[in-house]
Amino acid sequence: MKVAVFHNYMDNIGGAEIVGLTMARELKAPIYSTNFDDEKIRKMGFKNTKLISIGKVPINPPYKQQMALHKFRKLDLGKQFDFYINEGDWAMSSLVNHKPNLWYVHSPIRELWDLYEYTRQSNVPPYKRPIFDLWVKYNRHLSLKYVGHAQKIVCNSNNTRRRLKKFLKVDGNVIHPPIETKRFKFIETGDFWLSVNRLITHKRVQLQMEAFKKMPKQKLIVVGSYEQSTHFKEHADYIRSIKPDNVEILNWVSNKDLIGLYGRCKGFITTSKDEDFGMTPVEAMAAGKPVIAPNEGGYKESVIDETTGVLIDDISPSKIIKAVKTISKGPGSYRKECLKQAKKFDTKVFIRKLKDHMEL
Repeated sequence: MKVAVFHNYMDNIGGAEIVGLTMARELKAPIYSTNFDDEKIRKMGFKNTKLISIGKVPINPPYKQQMALHKFRKLDLGKQFDFYINEGDWAMSSLVNHKPNLWYVHSPIRELWDLYEYTRQSNVPPYKRPIFDLWVKYNRHLSLKYVGHAQKIVCNSNNTRRRLKKFLKVDGNVIHPPIETKRFKFIETGDFWLSVNRLITHKRVQLQMEAFKKMPKQKLIVVGSYEQSTHFKEHADYIRSIKPDNVEILNWVSNKDLIGLYGRCKGFITTSKDEDFGMTPVEAMAAGKPVIAPNEGGYKESVIDETTGVLIDDISPSKIIKAVKTISKGPGSYRKECLKQAKKFDTKVFIRKLKDHMEL
């Protein structure tokens, strides 16, 4: 079966992009997108993946999102492929012209739906909010229109499935994202904590900064990528401005270096608001490392319980400090259960389940 994968843009590689690249590699499929960062993609271990651009889009929102949606709506590959997988939120318009298809949902577009109020208050100046509201209304209409063209729907978590039913009034099956568990390994219990996330507002990295400012004897390394648009740069600059001396921020690292950081850290910390699923905690657990995460969203499906780390209710800097102290008493004691938990999300499991859903 000849398969094509669609993703809105590939110029900032995070969890969703890795899922799309993994699909393309395992299914021997090309991946169609707009903007690519070829060097980062290769360094993340996807050297032989065929990348096809349908045309570049601007770097600043909302033009970036709107142009991606437009380009995928106009794209028509005809009968070149036997099956199409849409794996990007702003690429969902591709569902109209490309059938048979499957939509792998990371989330209904968050700034339109569950993070609408949060985005409006945190990212949009008051004088721009009426325009933002019109933009949201228009794109909600398009989302509800395009979802009707999805023939099979698969969600990355039960958390995303609940959002899908609430906002787009459709349902789907759940297949958790793929983790290359064999790539990760326990090396040692080091002297630093690790955090891997985009430097955007709803990741709440400022909570990590505030917590470690009060723990000068603890060390944190943040691997924090961000897009090149004005808004993302401003927030990244803000995070750097409040960074205490015991925190190091790395903009981006290669897959090899990232695996080394996972293998040597003391434990992993994430603070994202109502995360869709959360691949990075599973990557940490695949290296035998305990996780500190909010007790919300997809983390309740990936981290699970106290045998693999600490899930925090109503996360705050003081509660992060308490969790760090708890795990520091014996970080190695979590290793066995972490490795066991991570294997449930292995790439082989993901691809087997995905292929089952591709048989229309």
